[in-house]
Order: sequence, then C-alpha cells, then structure tokens
Amino acid sequence: MTAADAARQILTRLHEVMASRLHAQGKLDRVVDTIGQSLDSEVCSIYLLREGMLELFATRGLNQSAVHVTRMAIGEGLTGTIAANVETLNLAEAKAHPDFQYRPETGEEKFHSFAGVPIVYRERAVGVLCVQHVDPRRYEDIEIEALQTTAMVLSELIANAELIDEEDASGLSSEQSGPQTVTGLTLVKGLAMGHAVYHQPRVQITQVMADDIEAERQRVYRAFDRMREQIDTMASQAEFGVGGEHEEVLQTYKMFAYDEGWSRRINEAIDSGLTAEAAIERVQQRTRMRMREIDDPLLADRMHDLEDLSNRLLRIVSGQLGTAASQGLRRDTVLIARNLGPAELLEYDRRRLKGVILEEGSLTAHVVIVARAMGIPVLGQARGIRGLVRDGDEILLDAGAASATIRPTASVAEAFATRFAKSKERQAAYAALRDVEPFTRCGTRIQVMMNAGLRDDMSALAMTGADGVGLFRTEFQFLVSATLPAREKQLRLYRDVLEAAGDKPVIFRTVDIGGDKAVPYLQSEESQFDENPAMGWRALRMALEREGLLKVQARALLEASAGRELNVMFPMVSEPWEFDQAKAVFEDQLGYLRKQKKMLPDAVRYGAMLEVPALAETLDILLPRLSFLSIGTNDLTQFLFAADRANPKLAQRYDWLSPAIIRFLRRVVQGTVGSNVDLGVCGEMGGRGLEALALMGIGIRRLSITPAAVGPIKELVRKVDLNELSEAMTGWLAEPEKNLREQLQVWATERGIEFD
Repeated sequence: MTAADAARQILTRLHEVMASRLHAQGKLDRVVDTIGQSLDSEVCSIYLLREGMLELFATRGLNQSAVHVTRMAIGEGLTGTIAANVETLNLAEAKAHPDFQYRPETGEEKFHSFAGVPIVYRERAVGVLCVQHVDPRRYEDIEIEALQTTAMVLSELIANAELIDEEDASGLSSEQSGPQTVTGLTLVKGLAMGHAVYHQPRVQITQVMADDIEAERQRVYRAFDRMREQIDTMASQAEFGVGGEHEEVLQTYKMFAYDEGWSRRINEAIDSGLTAEAAIERVQQRTRMRMREIDDPLLADRMHDLEDLSNRLLRIVSGQLGTAASQGLRRDTVLIARNLGPAELLEYDRRRLKGVILEEGSLTAHVVIVARAMGIPVLGQARGIRGLVRDGDEILLDAGAASATIRPTASVAEAFATRFAKSKERQAAYAALRDVEPFTRCGTRIQVMMNAGLRDDMSALAMTGADGVGLFRTEFQFLVSATLPAREKQLRLYRDVLEAAGDKPVIFRTVDIGGDKAVPYLQSEESQFDENPAMGWRALRMALEREGLLKVQARALLEASAGRELNVMFPMVSEPWEFDQAKAVFEDQLGYLRKQKKMLPDAVRYGAMLEVPALAETLDILLPRLSFLSIGTNDLTQFLFAADRANPKLAQRYDWLSPAIIRFLRRVVQGTVGSNVDLGVCGEMGGRGLEALALMGIGIRRLSITPAAVGPIKELVRKVDLNELSEAMTGWLAEPEKNLREQLQVWATERGIEFD
C-alpha cells in the first residue's frame, strides 16, 4: 500500500466517522480505532491542548482509565516535545530518547516503538497524534506520511467539533496568550507602540478535504504554471544583471520550480483526498522536518529556498497574493516580516507604520538604511516571532534595548506609555530649539546639519532647524529602484530637494552603491569575488569604471542646481587622483551644458569623504583642491580596526571613543588648520552625546547627523565650554585609558549634562 492509498483509506473512514451522529468523544474514540486498524498499530492515541496542557482525549491500546487523566505540559515527555517543536518523532525505542517520561497510569510499559506527529492548526500545534507498537521498529515513511496527512485533517475536524478551547484553537496556549518578551538585534533605535500586522498575511487553509480531486489537481497545475512564469520573468529581466548572488538565487528557484519530484509529491497528497492548499502545506511540513535534520548550512539554505517557493505557490493557488501594504494600515502598526526590502517598506503609510520586527535582518541591509531615514525603529533577528504573535496583538517595541513586549499587561503598557510620552516631551523640547542657533557657552558656533536620502526627509529640515543637509545619500533612489534611475528621474529628485532646502545648503554625495550595497542591475564579475564587500568594488571605484553612471548623475545634479550653489561630495576617495578624475567628469558636463546654453549653477563646490585611512596620508596634496572635507566615521572606523561593523562578535571590539580613533581624527583636524577647507563629520558618531563631545573637544565644528539627533545635539552644544573640554581631551589623549567613555561621562555629569 502506498502512502496515498493508506491516507485515502483513513480519510474515507474519518469522513464517515465525522459525518455520523456520534458526540465528540465518541467520534474521537472511533478515530483512534480507525487509524490503529488502518496502520496495523497496537496503540493509537490523540492528545489535545486544553488550558495550556496536552490531555489524553482518546486511545486505542492504552488504559482507558487514563483518558482525560493523563496530562503533560508543552515540552514535557515525547508528546510534549512534538508539540513544542512542531516536529515528527519516529523512534524504534522510545525509552532511549532523552525526553521520554513514563506515565504508569497509561499501561504503556510493554510498548517499545513510538511515532508521533503534531496536529497543527493556524501554524501551531494544538494536539499530537501518536502510535505505538510492542516490537522495537521505526515506522516506515508511508506510515509517517499517512499519519501526517491524517493529523492535517484532524486539525480541521477537531476545530469544527469545538474539541479545543478558543484560545487553543487560535494557536496559543494560556501561557502563550499572555505577555511575552522577544529579544533580537538593534537595527534602528527607537520606541514604538502598535498592533501586529504581518507583511505577508498568512494563508488560512479553510478546507482540507477535497470535494473534487481532479479539480484540485487542475488548480495546482495552473498555480505551477503561473509561478514558473513569474520566476522566468524575474530571471530574464535585465535589472538582475549577470552573475552574482541574485542569479544564483534565481537559478535555485528555477530548479525547484521545475522539479518534477516536488510537483509529484503534491499530486500524491491530492490523490489522498486533500485540497490543493492542504496538499502544498502537507509537502511543506515534510520539507520542514527534513530541514531540521540537515547540518550542512548550504543544503539548509536550499531547503529554505524551497520553503519560500512553497509559500509563493500557496499564495498563488489561494489567490492571496498581496502584502499588508496593498490592503492599507488601519491603525498604528508594528510590522512583522521574515525580511523586508527598502521598496517594500516605502509602500507603507508612514503615518500608521510605527515599527518593524524582522525574523532575520542585518545591520547593513538596505531596509535598515531607509528605516533609519524614515525614523522607524527596527528590531532584527527576532527568532520565533511568528510563533508568538497573532495579527492584531499589541506590541511595545524598544528597539534600542533590542526587545519587544507582546500582549503586555496593563501595568507594563501604562509604564511604557509614560516613558513614550516622556520621549515625545523631550522631542517637543528639542523642537522648541528649532530656531535657536547652537552656540557653545564660550561663544563658538557649531554647525549642526542633518543627513537625508529621501524626498520626504526634507520636511525634517524645517522641523529640526538644522543648518542644512550635510549628507544627501543619492544612492537611496538607486537602492529602491528596479532599474537604473534615468537622468530625468534623478533631476526631478535633486531639484525637489534643493527647492525644499530653500536657502540652506545641501551636500549631495555621489552614488555610493556596490559592495555591501549591491543593486542587481549593476553587478560585475569583480564584485563576485569580494570577500569583504565593504572594502571592494563600490562607491567612487564603481562610478569611475562605469563613467556613464557618474556622467548621468553629474548632468542631473548640475541641471537641478541651475541658479543655485551645488555642493557635491565624492565617497570613498582613497587617493587624490580619484578625486581629480571624478571632478573632471563634472567639469566636462559643465562645459557641455555651457555649450548648450543651459542655465548653470552659480558655483560648484567640490568635496570628498575621508573614510579610507590612506587618504589621510596624502591630505596635504588634496586639500588645495577641496572646498570641504567630510569624515565618514562609519566606514572609517571599521577600516581602521579591520572589524566588520555588521559582525555581532566584533560589535564591541571597536568603540568610537577609542584613543586610536580620536587620535586619528585629531590628526586630520590638525592637518586642515590653515587651509580654507570646511571640515566636518557625517555619520552616526556625531549624533551620540559622548561622541559628539569628543569630536568638539578635538576641534570639529560641523556635524551632520540623523534628523532625530539634531535637537539633542543642539541642546548639548549650548551646555559646553570648549576651552574646558579641549583641555580635558588633551590630557586624556596624552595618557589614554582603554577608551574615553568613562572620563567623558564623569566630565559631563559634573557639569549637569545628561544624555537620553
């Protein structure tokens, strides 16, 4: 007998049982007899979740007196382990398993072999179906598959018969329905309150048993055709480029999409009597079980690819294709997703989207850059979040503390709301400083500018009272676009930004893509071999090789700046000749526009970013050619320490207040003394209180930071006497500790300076 035959036989009998006039307990008693006979098993038992505990509801072969008496917690014993892990167990000798627990009231001591599968409803285990046998043996694959198919049908039948509590039917035990705290990795700091919404709403399988097997088969065939068309279209689109990781992923997708074995297994599940949706989910459960047995990371990744493709197929066959963005957010929302792209994030209503929690995610992900610019807190690597959260659950997100509270108690929610309100009050106080110029106590004017990258970011310029935009990241437009942005599209963006800035300056950084900010339409063979993408073929290196890219951007910036001053900055300059070549591209375009009788900028000021340490050694050569110099502390720090800032193991190994960094920066400051070059810092370092103190103490007078930090830094500036601070910094750097953090904190505290 094949697995399909065994499952079909069981399904037919189960359908008869459930259609009978028996009461619920009588139906379960008949079910265990039916399954036991069909699989020739001496024991068959059903445990269901009630009040957070797994309770023996029906059995064939164990003592009947144990029914509704034997109970165990999730994670307790073999049955509890199956429910906790939502996985199958198949054991020749049950007692040999470390989680085995003997329950004398059941009379199970004479049985050796054991197999159990979870009864899953709404992606969570609400029960367990077990079989046992006297002889020590592993159950065959066809028997396990028959059990899994049966468990899938049982989940629907049990829910319809109201054999489990409503809380349990919703997929959460009494413990799971209470408050939960999940931890992860801080990607974008901030506080948020809202209700959980899944980026890709879960597909709810409402019907498990098929009315017409052939009709279900045709539905799957059509879904496969559509899915393959989608994959082929993606693979053929020019923006995915040639070579690289994108092509590898798509080739893997194509391999699975056309895999006859996968489609055959789904057809076999339909043959057993399942609907198309249930058949896909049934095969997906088998995939998840295999994933848990794979130790090879590469193979595990491939199985994840197959699961992603299964989800796509399930959405197609069910007609549930849209994301939550397309449906619209109805109230304050904390978005839940496995991963998210920057373009997907921008689709959401910013008035309603308050925070994001990702199961995966990394510090260098493009979505993090965009979320930071949007002021949306993001928590990443929140493992198991999908198993804890239901749509609509209240969530308190403290991304700075790398945690989120799900379904908080009233007292916790009240305390968080108070803290949130204080945060808003502080922001309001900072907003009151909007028109206040940031002079130190000793009368020195510090320029406090803001970083931006989106058209909408420009509204923060007026709200914060920043002195201008010290860094406009032009690559955002490239990161969220499926194809290379045309000159006209770039021109419109730059013109809008300048108009929004009014008479305040905007420093445009030429496109910094490639390496760790790869875009699929600009891949190269060289980039495939970058073991550390942040140090590879990116930014100005890419732009100088692909001169057409820089030429188009130069023309767009120059045309957009007609009648205004253009400030343009080149990223990742390693040597003076790179700056010279980039400037020559702009000068050539300026000459072309002049010949065309086009309106020109009133002036063009050229600057460079110092983020590659090598540039500091030739700064004396470069300075006479510059109007301004910006120190990019993010990349500079990881290059100085040879420490990837995206690596969590190295996150604490480099500190912005390390003497090595501060001394390096002081040397750069001293190297610009006597020149006409405007020196500043653009990066996260300048937006942090203690770090900003250190920068001012070594002579930095221009900071470009996130809009949210403008208010706090302006307030800080007004409390500082630079003469005192500079003297203290000189002493600390002469005989430095491991870092300057403690000394700066004591210095600030003694002067009544507090930080958020």
